[in-house]
Amino acid sequence: MQCDYFASCASCTLHNMSYDEQLNFKVDREKERFNDLIDFSKTPLDIIKSKESNFRNRAEFRIWWEKDENSIKDILSYAMNDFDKNILQINSCSIVSPKIAELMPKILNELQKDMILSFRLFAIEFLSSSTDDILVTLIYHKKLEQNWEELAKSLETKFSIKIIGRSKKQKIVLSKNFIEESLNIENKSFRFNYEENGFTQPNTEVNIQMIEWVLNNTPKTNDDLCELYCGGGNFTIPLSTKFNKVLATEISKTSIKSALKNCELNNISNIKFIRMSAEDFVQALNKVRKFNRLKDIELDDYNFSTIFMDPPRSGLDDTTRNLAKNFENIIYISCNPETLHRDLKELLKTHEAVKFALFDQFAYSKHIESGIILKRK
Repeated sequence: MQCDYFASCASCTLHNMSYDEQLNFKVDREKERFNDLIDFSKTPLDIIKSKESNFRNRAEFRIWWEKDENSIKDILSYAMNDFDKNILQINSCSIVSPKIAELMPKILNELQKDMILSFRLFAIEFLSSSTDDILVTLIYHKKLEQNWEELAKSLETKFSIKIIGRSKKQKIVLSKNFIEESLNIENKSFRFNYEENGFTQPNTEVNIQMIEWVLNNTPKTNDDLCELYCGGGNFTIPLSTKFNKVLATEISKTSIKSALKNCELNNISNIKFIRMSAEDFVQALNKVRKFNRLKDIELDDYNFSTIFMDPPRSGLDDTTRNLAKNFENIIYISCNPETLHRDLKELLKTHEAVKFALFDQFAYSKHIESGIILKRK
């Protein structure tokens, strides 16, 4: 990858390696990590690669103000940290999507022209889709007034984008607070709305391959699926085509709202979404407690054979881990190999590994995501 800030910007920690070298480094590291639990001579290991550049569809940059000796105006630039945690001024980024990369200098130039738009601007967040829909969030350390709205609206129109303004206890949505996405998964189109400030997978092409990996390793059945940590339905909606019914839980109100909308966009009716934590759901399933939000759902009507889990970095708690052992099949997507390794020590007492995968969502960083398919022994 060609980047003016490679080896300076701390975002790309594996800057001293080519793409294949950094990927091999991470694959070898994870094979060594899981070697005590998984025999890779018997359990297939799939490697999902990223594009080598322009792969991130979500990015955030600080704004840096620099005094111009030849002008009364300060000069704005984007900023990241360098490897010594000092400010590194940048004017481009080679890992963001082409749409974001194209917009970055243009919008900064427009912001620079007007003090109402630029004064006390602290950061800019970008969210883009493969359909070239783009949402820009401008974050300030000041109250946003009516004159800001009018000027920001002209930027929306000029660049055909969506803009949100944020400040302390303030959020101004000029048109819409989401982008529209269309994912081609196994030659079928799925539509999604991704809300600002909601969780989305940052690498669209790897995300599609992650979903396809799960689908390819999940046979169609008349049984039902239980999903924990479902987010906005990224996996849930495609997976619903493999099961009779799906019951999915998520604690985030924003994500549940998105998931319901995404079901509507795809004309899917066999999914029920519940806003509750995984811990509370386990108590409901085990009839330890009754929950009002489950009053219209009869858990005994579900014939679960498979559980799908995509937990946060902390992995599974003891209660959820024990629940998973009761299912015939476990699909576990992990953003933290350390907690996955910890959880597998327990899950492999009752289940065996069928497939393992590594997903290179964050190329040139030390981070890699993983997935495993488990079947009851």
